[in-house]
Order: sequence, then structure tokens, then C-alpha cells
Amino acid sequence: MFFDRPESGELAVLVHLEIAHGQAPEDPREFEELALSAGADPVALIGGQRAAPHAKYFVGTGKLEELQAVVKEHAAELVIFNHTLSPSQERNLERALECRVLDRTGLILDIFAQRARTFEGKLQVELAQLRHMSTRLVRGWTHLERQKGGIGLRGPGETQLETDRRLLRTRITAIEKRLAKVRTQRDQGRRSRQRANIPTVSLVGYTNAGKSTLFNHLTNAEVYVKDQLFATLDPTMRRLEVPDVGAVIFADTVGFISHLPHKLVQAFRATLEEASNSSLLLHVIDAAADERLHNIEQVDEVLAEIGAGELPELRIFNKIDLLGMEPRIDRDDNGKPIAVWLSAQTGEGLELLLEAISDSLGREMVAGRLLLDPSQGRLRAKLYQQQAVADESSRDDGCTELQLRLPKSDLFRLLSAEGLRYDQLNWVPEGKSGRIAC
Repeated sequence: MFFDRPESGELAVLVHLEIAHGQAPEDPREFEELALSAGADPVALIGGQRAAPHAKYFVGTGKLEELQAVVKEHAAELVIFNHTLSPSQERNLERALECRVLDRTGLILDIFAQRARTFEGKLQVELAQLRHMSTRLVRGWTHLERQKGGIGLRGPGETQLETDRRLLRTRITAIEKRLAKVRTQRDQGRRSRQRANIPTVSLVGYTNAGKSTLFNHLTNAEVYVKDQLFATLDPTMRRLEVPDVGAVIFADTVGFISHLPHKLVQAFRATLEEASNSSLLLHVIDAAADERLHNIEQVDEVLAEIGAGELPELRIFNKIDLLGMEPRIDRDDNGKPIAVWLSAQTGEGLELLLEAISDSLGREMVAGRLLLDPSQGRLRAKLYQQQAVADESSRDDGCTELQLRLPKSDLFRLLSAEGLRYDQLNWVPEGKSGRIAC
């Protein structure tokens, strides 16, 4: 029901007003990109200014007449507002314009419905759509009235509208239960990674900032990449070895946008929790965008809303190839990396990014040659499981020398599981390989 779409683009008239009071104004260029991403074919953009939205039509009566003329001239099938409309305003506009009317929230929901690929993603989008639709059901049933009393006119006592509301509530409850199971599964996976001491790095940022391109370069994944808003919807996770850190889980997440509908934030909470529980956030920023500072503010707002505002963050200024810049790392007074300038498209600066991630997640490392006797085979196997062994050589007396490099915390955890202490280990002094007893 929610994922059927016409094959060809729908002729659409776009409406963008500058409202003197209220929330920050939307970007008309971004609005047009959203409409194109949804598959619409914009035929006109109607602009204007108002001190405050009109209570009945959002636009004034003069602007409404202009809209009616443009819709009739182009035989438009759809009018899209770059604003949030109330259900009554949407209903009144449809009656006056004699075509479908969609607001900014409905437009973003439609794009999400097209992009969803996984079962979980489709459930999350449908939940957001149902919650949005529940406030607008009356639009579809204005021709029905409560059944009247009288001989032959008495009915079951429930209108079609009430029936649909009840069915919607039932469906919403069922989807919420399924998503609760998904959240439980994600929690279990997250706890497993925490027990294994594997950090998670989440890529967050404004939509179309280049997160998926960067993710593909880092992990050799094949995440869908396209120069359009919300190209990525379903989260993807990959494991990658980072120098001086070891195994790291990278997560590619859905892009944010200004005034992201609250219904979407609620529906995608299970997915967004992956970012809110990360060891490090990579905030990917389109360095070439004119509205760069505004986009950063919008992402910070969403991060704060999902409880990720205080997490360690490394800003990634992407698309420096469009600015003719050289890749670099910006550090604070203590030498801690705070930003990396790179190009995910060309791959310039990716080695600097790995260096910055290593510094940000850096833990005290242990490196050296460890001598194990034949009875310590389990410890040897676990060191290999941690991918801590760089080299191995066997001696005539049956002992084994391992060249190790791993975080000290990981080594202590392994020793604790084996009932050993750090001072019981037999380390080979530098330059004396093969000369000490096992």
C-alpha cells in the first residue's frame, strides 16, 4: 500500500514562502532537490513572503488564486509546500486547488518509502507514515457522516473513519512490537561488541555529504551511492582493521536534514541508537557547500535529540577536490585530532583519516616478542583470534616466539581469562632472540 508509486514523474508545483516569524527558513534549492529525489517533475516554483501563515490555506487568498492559475495552466497533479501544513490546511488547499497537496514532512516520508530496502527499513518508514496519516484520515472520508437513527437507518454504530482509525492503531502497535524485537537484537549485538572490546565508529552528517562514498572507500563495501538526497536509508556495518587500534566496526547511517520530521526520528530510533552508542562519531561535512555552517548546526541538533550530542566527534570535511585544497589534519592544543580534510571521491586524505581515528581511539599498546611454552597453546590461539600476532617462529626446545602488537587492555583481559598475570609472561629482551630459556 505504502510503496506503490507511479512509473513516471508527477507534474508538481512547488511553494516556498518566507515566514517573518517562526522557525529558521528552509532552503528553496534543497527543497527542489527533495522534490526531484522523490521523482516529481517541478513545473513552477511559487515564492512569497508572509508575516504569519494563513490559518485556513497557509498562503493568502491572493497567492491561492495565483496557485490555482498555475496548477490549471500546467495541469499539475501535485502541489508541494516547503512547510509543515496542518491537516485542515492540507484539506482546504486540496479542495481549492482540486489536486493533491503535500507538505515537507509528507515529501520526506515519500522519499524514505522509496529508499527503504530492508525489512526493518520498510517497517520504520511505514510506522512513520501511519503516524502521519492518522492525523489526516478525515481527508479521505469527508463524504461520510455518522449513520443516522430511524427505521432502516440504524447501523453498527461505527463510521468508516472510526474503523480506519482502529485499524491504524492495530497496525501501529504490531509494527512497534516488531521494531522492539529489532531493538533488542541490536542491543545484543552491541553488548557482544562491547564484551569483545571492539569500538564502533558511526558516520553521521547532512544528507548528500558523501558518507556512503567514504564508507565504501574505507571498508571496500558496495553501499548504494548517488548524488541525491537520502541515497542511503538502511544502515550498513563493516569491520575494519585500524592501525594501533585493531578491529573497529564502521556504521553508515541515514543522512540528516534541516527540521527532520519528528515522526521519522521516532520511527528510526532503533537505527539511530547505533550512532548514540558509538565510541566515536565521524561527522561528515560537505566542505564545498555554501550552507556548510547551517548543515553542521542541523546535524548537531539531531545528535542532541537522539542522545549523541556529548559523544567524541571527529569532523570530516569532504569534497576538498572541489575546492582545490590539500588533505590535512587539524589538531587542538593538546595534539588531539579535531578535523580531517579529505576527498572521499578521489581517496585523497584517507590515510590521514585512519591516523586521526587511531589517535582518537588510541589505547596504550603492547609490542614485543613473547616466549610461550607448549602448555600455553590456548593463550597463543586467543592472541591469534585478536589478530595480535605479527610474526611467529618455533624453537628447537618446543617453545614459540610471537611478535605481538595489541592494546594493553585486550592483553590484560586475555590473561585474566587464562588465570595469568602480566609479570608472569616471558618477554624476549630486544636483540636476544633464542638465547633465553623458555
